[in-house]
Amino acid sequence: MEPRQVRTAADALKIVRQRGLSHVKVGVHDLDGVLRGKYLHIDKFKSALEGGMGFCDVVLGWDSNDQLYDNVAYTGWHTAYPDATVRILPQTCREIATEPGNLMFLCEFTGPAEALCPRAVLRRVIGRANGLGYEVRVGFEYEFFVFAETAHSIREKGYRNLKPISPGFFGYSVLRNSVLSDWYRDLLALCETMDMGIEGMHTETGAGVLEAALRVAEGLEAADRAALFKLFTKVLAQKRDWLATFMAKWSKDWPGCGGHMHVSLWKDGKPVFFDDKAPHRMSRTFRQFVGGQQALMPELLGMVASTVNAYRRLIPGFWAPIVSAWGVENRTCALRVIPGSPKSARVEYRIAAADANPYLALAAAVGSGLWGIENRIDPGEPIAGNSYEKKHPARSQLPHTLMEAAARLKGSKAARDLFGDAFVDHYSATREWEEREFRKAITEWELDRYMEII
Repeated sequence: MEPRQVRTAADALKIVRQRGLSHVKVGVHDLDGVLRGKYLHIDKFKSALEGGMGFCDVVLGWDSNDQLYDNVAYTGWHTAYPDATVRILPQTCREIATEPGNLMFLCEFTGPAEALCPRAVLRRVIGRANGLGYEVRVGFEYEFFVFAETAHSIREKGYRNLKPISPGFFGYSVLRNSVLSDWYRDLLALCETMDMGIEGMHTETGAGVLEAALRVAEGLEAADRAALFKLFTKVLAQKRDWLATFMAKWSKDWPGCGGHMHVSLWKDGKPVFFDDKAPHRMSRTFRQFVGGQQALMPELLGMVASTVNAYRRLIPGFWAPIVSAWGVENRTCALRVIPGSPKSARVEYRIAAADANPYLALAAAVGSGLWGIENRIDPGEPIAGNSYEKKHPARSQLPHTLMEAAARLKGSKAARDLFGDAFVDHYSATREWEEREFRKAITEWELDRYMEII
């Protein structure tokens, strides 16, 4: 049996026994999209398949630096951090390309924690689409920088004077990908082995920066692939003493890293976004989907620009949008409509940063589109030309900080309808925490500007 043929608990046990494994790897994604997991003995794995297993709920109660939130109700010192139950998802079984022969399984939180579990949040949004008769298809697209550095050397250097794997601006470079062909070969092969295949990969404009477009998949599966792609790109790089980063904006001198999503809806096996007789070949469903995305983007931005650093990326002239606007084949807009053909008609959700949790970013992109269909929201006329130079209505202005985005999310009635009160309250509090932690820091800019002169 092949790993991607696994569908049931019985299948999972069968393939583990066929391979004679003593342990498998399991993991659950936290609110920041970080996979938290462990090696599990097959006896424990068998019992967990049957009835779930305990996993300390601190995973939902700390940040990406393992610092405990002090402002959430679900878990904390007041609850003493008990175990929450997670279920193993047999259908997520994958070969671990960097550990030949071993297998990995993703998990979801259940019980009260399910309301906060990122994968479960997306699953409920996809269920909402299915309830309306739609299938969601998504292609994730990631930009990321790669350095000839290690996790130790970047810290020893204080994150300065880092050496990228290639110098200068050189987008779509055949020279670079030919010189570094062994890296490309290994990454492409890893992704094929782990069923998160890359449709296209090329150098972006910047030193050591690449862009990878993952092949289109059903919504939940697409997010699984995106999350694992980010993780194992880092693993592969670090195994060769390099470092890959999906940080939204690591340097003021280079463009930021987007985590774009290409989204379309299908019904009964047929695409529903294309109408050859309509303006821009956009069906009414397509227009309403984009209308919802445009209308709710300011309220949901904290789910797609989820770090303090992500707001460094949203500046004019660096290929990132700054207002909630849409255009047809317009890369200066947050929403790029691609009319294409019936099968390729889609919207590119360009606002999302590469460091966003793919489950939550996709939940925001799809959930807002479905809200637009349900409420028959028309997006108005598309932006023609340079969106950065246009005057936009106040309602399209985006939050400028993570704290502002958290407040908009917390006060959003649409977000509460789409994702639930428990999630909105908990997640918005975690984003408030993130910015509070940032405000404790004294930056190099402040020291340079104030220490001597002021």
